[in-house]
Amino acid sequence: MSTLTRRLPLLALCLCAISVAQAASAQTKIAVVNFQQLLQQAPQTKHAMQLLQNQFSARRRKLLEMQNDIKSKDENLQKNGPMMADSERLKDENALRDEQRDFQAKASAFQDDVSAQRNEELGRVQRFLLQEIQDYARSKGYDLVLGDGVFFAKPSYDITPGVLALLMTKPAAVPAGTAKQPGAPQ
Repeated sequence: MSTLTRRLPLLALCLCAISVAQAASAQTKIAVVNFQQLLQQAPQTKHAMQLLQNQFSARRRKLLEMQNDIKSKDENLQKNGPMMADSERLKDENALRDEQRDFQAKASAFQDDVSAQRNEELGRVQRFLLQEIQDYARSKGYDLVLGDGVFFAKPSYDITPGVLALLMTKPAAVPAGTAKQPGAPQ
C-alpha cells in the first residue's frame, strides 16, 4: 500500500474538519465597541458630569473667593508691609499664613471629595454602559463583542454608533441600582 493511499483518509478527514470549522465561523457574529468613545459621548456621562459640576459649584466658588482674598491680602502686605510697624506686619503675616494653611486644607479636601464622587459616578455610568452594550448585542444577535485591546477592526464590525444611538434614546440620568454587574447571572 502506498503512502498516498494510507494518508488519503486522514487528508479527507482534515478537509472535512476545516470545512466544518469554516462553516461554524461564518455563522459567528462578531462586533467591536469603542468603549472610550461611548463613555465620552454618552448623554449619561455628560449628565453625570453636569450633576458633579452643580454639586460642587458652591464650594468651588467659596474656594475661589478665599484664594482671591488671600492674594489681595498678600499683595497689600507686600505693598504696605515696609511702612507698617513691625508688630502689625508680623500679626498680618501670621494671619495670612494661617489663612493660606486653611485654604490649602480646604482645597485638598475639596479635590478629594470631587475625585471620589467623580469616580463613583463614572463607575455607575460604566456599569450602565456595559449593560446597555450587552443588551444591544443580544438584541442584534451578536455572539461576541470585543472592546479594549482591539488594534484594528473593519468599520462594518464597529457597533459603537448603534449603541450610542440607543443611549441617546435613554434617559440621561443613570438609574440608581439598575445597572447589573458585568458577568452577573441573568
